[in-house]
Amino acid sequence: MRPGRQTRWIVIGAVALAAALLLAIGGNSLGQYTGWTVKRLQPDVLSAKLRPFYRTTVPDGPGPFPTALLLSGCDGPKDNLERWTAMLKGMGWGSIIVDSHGPRGFSDYEIWRLVCTGQLLMGSERAGDLLVAIDDARRMRFVDPERIVLVGASHGGWTIMDLLSLDPPHRLPTNLATVPPLAPPDPLHGVAGIVLLYPYCGQANRARRHPWSRAIPTLFLLAQDDMVAPSAHCLDIADRLSASGLPIEVVTFSGVTHGFDQEDRSALSPLEFDVETTATALAIAKDFLVSRTAPQH
Repeated sequence: MRPGRQTRWIVIGAVALAAALLLAIGGNSLGQYTGWTVKRLQPDVLSAKLRPFYRTTVPDGPGPFPTALLLSGCDGPKDNLERWTAMLKGMGWGSIIVDSHGPRGFSDYEIWRLVCTGQLLMGSERAGDLLVAIDDARRMRFVDPERIVLVGASHGGWTIMDLLSLDPPHRLPTNLATVPPLAPPDPLHGVAGIVLLYPYCGQANRARRHPWSRAIPTLFLLAQDDMVAPSAHCLDIADRLSASGLPIEVVTFSGVTHGFDQEDRSALSPLEFDVETTATALAIAKDFLVSRTAPQH
């Protein structure tokens, strides 16, 4: 074979291989998004997997306490969630870190990187973890079931948004066969507020096509220079929600990146921890939780 022809066939083969790889990745993402490749579990089975990995923090006093459920980014629970639990405890609130990675063995970098790229555990699947965790929280003695708040960072924020967009029991998360059997008729009853830290609002976020209609006070805390989950996508969703009359608040921080409140990160990460913005974000969230999630009389 002539060298020129041989080179041409090598190039054609490389292009075909790349195309096949992209098709496989796209097909897997579609299967994850639609739930075709996700196993549906009964709520009690999923709860049994999640419960050993809950990390609870309970303030002093008799309770029950308003309580926040905290969801990490795609790399699993890190130090930023610990700052939240400390702030919440100081407010007299309880907290539960809902770990979706530990029960699945997603601690290895090569595994959680697939979560970050949407090849594993999309928001619509992880939403089932959150729905079950809300139901589990209602049964914890320290939790006020009428004042549950959802706090999600990055992938965790996407998860919360997908849960609201699915609006169970109308539509279920892709990993659940049914709603928890002892849940109220409205499985999200008692959710009094939402905080979304630089959530992923890209094409796979269901709220882009199906904005939610629940009038739950929601605070977006965004990073203007976010290159991982561009804030413009979230601003578009927030604007549409606000235009429909929902109680939406948005704060955008300039000069910081995605994950500005997380100091623990992988080697060579381009993201930067910002102490001042982290403190400001926590203070804004504290004021939001106190003023916007107070019990209604």
